[in-house]
Amino acid sequence: MKLTDQERDGIVILEPRGKIMGGPDASLLHDKLYECIESDKKRIVIDLARVDWMNSTGLGILISSFTTLRNNEGVLKLANVTDKIHSLLTITKLVTVFEAFDSVDEAIGSFK
Repeated sequence: MKLTDQERDGIVILEPRGKIMGGPDASLLHDKLYECIESDKKRIVIDLARVDWMNSTGLGILISSFTTLRNNEGVLKLANVTDKIHSLLTITKLVTVFEAFDSVDEAIGSFK
């Protein structure tokens, strides 16, 4: 997985690409989240548009990210959830945990 980020309206948009399957992916995302938290940037959108696949470890990374932010008075939202990932979220009932939006713009708008 590769991870890029940008900031819009005080909201950090994380853009993972490729497969989210654990290993170094976990530390990459967590390091970025802690960097955001330490900079007092606690409104995060993860744009999943370019994620090809995610296994159970990848789901664990998302859950851990959500919990880390919530424990630090932050908010994590998902954008551009692909059909494959949406199926995983539905099967695991995580659709009730994550706020997911069709676009990054919608996710950003939901913070206001």
